[in-house]
Amino acid sequence: MSPVAGVIAPLLPESRKSGAKAPSVPGAVFNVSTSIIGAGIMSIPATLKVLGVIPAFVMIVVIARLAEISVEFLMRYTHAGDTTTYAGVMRESFGKVGSVLVQICVMITNLGCLIIYLIIIGDVLSGNQPEGSVHLGVLQQWFGIHWWNSRALVLLFTLVFILLPLVMFKRVESLRFSSAISVFLAVVFVGISSVLAIMALFEGKTNTPRLLPELDNKASFFDLFTAVPVIVTAFTFHFNVHPIGFEMQKPSDMISAARISMVLCAAIYFTIGVFGYLLFGDSIMADILINFDRNSGSAIGSLLNDVVRLSYALHLMLVFPLLNFSLRANMDEFLFPNKTVLAKDNTRFMCITLGLLAFSYMAAIAIPNIWYFFQFMGSTSAVSLGFIFPGAIALRDTRGISTARDRILASAMIVLAVVTSTIAISTNIYSLFT
Repeated sequence: MSPVAGVIAPLLPESRKSGAKAPSVPGAVFNVSTSIIGAGIMSIPATLKVLGVIPAFVMIVVIARLAEISVEFLMRYTHAGDTTTYAGVMRESFGKVGSVLVQICVMITNLGCLIIYLIIIGDVLSGNQPEGSVHLGVLQQWFGIHWWNSRALVLLFTLVFILLPLVMFKRVESLRFSSAISVFLAVVFVGISSVLAIMALFEGKTNTPRLLPELDNKASFFDLFTAVPVIVTAFTFHFNVHPIGFEMQKPSDMISAARISMVLCAAIYFTIGVFGYLLFGDSIMADILINFDRNSGSAIGSLLNDVVRLSYALHLMLVFPLLNFSLRANMDEFLFPNKTVLAKDNTRFMCITLGLLAFSYMAAIAIPNIWYFFQFMGSTSAVSLGFIFPGAIALRDTRGISTARDRILASAMIVLAVVTSTIAISTNIYSLFT
């Protein structure tokens, strides 16, 4: 969930002219997988609590497969046309309205990700109190509860002294070292989480995963649909398809890379989901990092718990400026299409940058729960970018290249996306008034 590669798209033609070697499929697999695995991994374990292990596994496989098909649609129609961007292929199919819709959805998705990242950072450092239960942050466990380590002040300090200097860079290349560190920290999180679950399994301290959901009434049945948008968001990377795909020599290479990445990421998501459920059972939170505040039976266990949380919080801090970079570029292009390049206008650059940071901060304080944001994005912008728009492009078929199988898959993709999103949105609205 890191829509950043699009920022360097203008550099691609230049690199090709210089005779640079085209990236290999394994290299593209790494880029695609990095784009997919972001904050989404935090909420996947909670979907197992809602759906049960078997339905969650089925949904992860189905959504991964649909995401792969949608990538195939995008690459095929883009190479058949005269554009190299997602917005461009939508413009060729649906005119300016199509390209504007893509820009809006990318901005909503990116901004939602920034807010989610701040919420998770706040959970790690200052804890959370969902539904009356108290989960302490690392700072509160180390120093006790004080005014200076409250959620609002800690996030404000992080924003001003860590994130603001990073987002002030005007070239994305300046962030390449922090990006490399962030990938390493994500690997640390996955590795230590798996080790903790295996240790608990051998010690007999694990919880038995629920294979099927518990359905007490009609409302609980419809609640199952609220987990689907979370998985959809976790597999949404389509804003990076074109920048990655057009570095490669053949469209089939990108499709192969996407297929391998889907299998890899689905395996990682399901593994983390099962290990998370083994560790925390039904007490698992929408942000699994909150659960790592528990007291361990050993000093090593407590240290590992803190390392897990801090490594991923730092990972998100380093990814944050990359998402902000691409969001800022999209927003500037949307609001000021005829202005000079953003990097050359310091006033406009500062206003957009500070405005995005301020809005993200206020939203993260007002709604400290990532489940709601994943549901919102998965039911609106993410499902549109991942499934509805690619399916609509195949059905529109302005190039006359869709087969009967393509039209059937595209129709099924759109119907499933619209139905599940509508039910999820309706269920959330209904729960607000009951």
